[in-house]
Amino acid sequence: MAIDYMIIGKRIQEKRKANGWTQEQLAEKLQVTVGYISQIERGITKVNLEMLGKLSNLYDCNVANLITDSNSESAQYMNNEFSSLIDGLDSNEKRMFKNMLESYVAENPPKYGDK
Repeated sequence: MAIDYMIIGKRIQEKRKANGWTQEQLAEKLQVTVGYISQIERGITKVNLEMLGKLSNLYDCNVANLITDSNSESAQYMNNEFSSLIDGLDSNEKRMFKNMLESYVAENPPKYGDK
């Protein structure tokens, strides 16, 4: 099972921003460097369980909120990624993407067990 630390980092960043904190402020609260926070948020550094616990306490959430569906092979992970990409498109781009995807699927039907 591959863990996508970029997803975890993105969630950590979203929670930080939702609290109105800069990376500097979060680093100070956790007594770590700003560089370490930056690396965690970009998925470069693998955040450990102890740090996840500290973050969940600061953010007043469960550790599970930070790591759920971070398995890069999970269907929910892919659904979230597609949704994020599609949300950034305007209506014409969405229509064009839909047409391209329909053409692709018509020419490359899913194999048994794929999804």
